[in-house]
Amino acid sequence: MIFDRNDSKDVAVLLGAGSMGTAILRRVCAGMTILFGDISEKRLAEVKKEYEGYGYAVETQVVDANSKESIEAFAQKASSLGNVKYYIHTAGASPNQVSPEKIIALDLVGSAYALDAFGKVIAKGGAGLLISSQTGYMFPPLSQEEEVQIMTTPADKLAELPCLSSERITNSGTAYIVAKKANHLQVQYAAAHAWGERGARINTISPGIIVTPLAYDEFNANGEGYQRMIDATPAKRVGSPDEVGAAGAFLLSDAASYITGTDLLVDGGTIAALKNGKFRLG
Repeated sequence: MIFDRNDSKDVAVLLGAGSMGTAILRRVCAGMTILFGDISEKRLAEVKKEYEGYGYAVETQVVDANSKESIEAFAQKASSLGNVKYYIHTAGASPNQVSPEKIIALDLVGSAYALDAFGKVIAKGGAGLLISSQTGYMFPPLSQEEEVQIMTTPADKLAELPCLSSERITNSGTAYIVAKKANHLQVQYAAAHAWGERGARINTISPGIIVTPLAYDEFNANGEGYQRMIDATPAKRVGSPDEVGAAGAFLLSDAASYITGTDLLVDGGTIAALKNGKFRLG
């Protein structure tokens, strides 16, 4: 049976096929070709089966989100399928999963590679979304000069910056905070340059404590700390992937056509509690 006889369909792309990314995607991808990218062939097979079961045209590609070449090949694959209308980037690792060096390579440098690659293929009127984290608002990890360096340094040279060296960043928690702050900065720069020049938009979302299968690694490592954070948050609860999905769908939609280069906190008020002293880290 042929579910869709349209020959020319726009393309929605997701790199990192986790629950928050798919929650956003399923709100915006009606009538489109979907391209999933992930390092896990097993996960790609799962989402392909799921979305083909919903009647979508689905393509997949194994992508190493640390690799410039792999991400560029993924962007070219997306472009070959049609006009790339949406790009969603969720590839990353949490502090209790990997080393500081891996977090900088994947969450910071890899994200820069993706912004560059998809900034060259995103269609006019298209939009992108990078999933960052509320931790980008915790502590002032970078000076103003270092922030400018991160914004303006080519992706290939980012790892050489002194502020990202192993001597400066000695643990995975600090690496994660710096990487997520850098995501905000990178998107601001991308919005003002390559993406804007193509008539496209790019924003970030910074989720708070969102319950996903991978989040349990963090809960198991620091359950007491997370419980204190949940209790101090004005919302008094954790968030769900679907709540991130609703916020992401808005930022990608035409209703947000004047919003670019910004970050949306979806954290139940955690950062507000931190700033007003109702909650303290450590």
